[in-house]
Amino acid sequence: MDPLVLGFRVGVPWKKETFVSTLIKELVEAGVHYGHRSSRWNPKMRPYIYARRNLIHIIDVRETVRGLLRAKKYLQQVVTSGGLILFVGTKRQAAEAVQREADRCGMPYVNDRWLGGTLTNFRTIRSRLTRLEELEAIRESDTINSYSKKMQSALGREYRKMFRNLNGIRAMARLPECLVIVDPKKEKNAVKEAQKLGIVTVSLIDTDCDPDVVDLPIPGNDDSMQSIELIMKILADAVAVGKATASMQELEASEGATPTPEPVAATSEPAEPTVESGEVSPKTEK
Repeated sequence: MDPLVLGFRVGVPWKKETFVSTLIKELVEAGVHYGHRSSRWNPKMRPYIYARRNLIHIIDVRETVRGLLRAKKYLQQVVTSGGLILFVGTKRQAAEAVQREADRCGMPYVNDRWLGGTLTNFRTIRSRLTRLEELEAIRESDTINSYSKKMQSALGREYRKMFRNLNGIRAMARLPECLVIVDPKKEKNAVKEAQKLGIVTVSLIDTDCDPDVVDLPIPGNDDSMQSIELIMKILADAVAVGKATASMQELEASEGATPTPEPVAATSEPAEPTVESGEVSPKTEK
């Protein structure tokens, strides 16, 4: 295999070499190393670019692996401490993968359209969920038949629009501690709101993006469905591991909080009375 395309045969000492080799193979097979045309690049991405082939930049897979490992470690820590992760990817190539992986690890997501103020005006966005529940109640009951056909059609359009925009964050009762973003250039509004509120951002960034706007960049192809699916799967696995760790810690804490009493050896001899201050009381065993 071409070492220029892979970009990892430079003698860099890796920990867990077998795992990293397998991960690199999966990344290359998914096309994560393919960037944009060199004419569209962002100069700030220079440290993450390995070479240029046929006017296309090749992303250094070593940097992708480093970014993935950092992101996985951070997401596990956030979820273990009880934090929320919001997955964001509204581009056509990312929508399905974002929804599937977020549902799999039990986290909220936005995959159709980022509503302005989703984070900075969170209380108002949450209040719109009440309207969504009202529409669902109307559609599920016979009340819908009491409206005219024109009104039924209008209610149906309103419901479908609100469902697409709000269904993914229905269970998000508070602001998240971290955003996982596909293409910060496309999701610039989400990035700006996260920066305002000091929310950490983990992002898959291509060669046309600015890595300075995100906290934990993962350089890689953000236009290929295979690339996005693989990265989202790896990050969702990290979230699942964090949840499992948190559950184990809670279980250990609950078991440690209520220790089982040690059995007291039975004795056939009756308790002898003791005399203290002229009173007689039964002798207690220690």
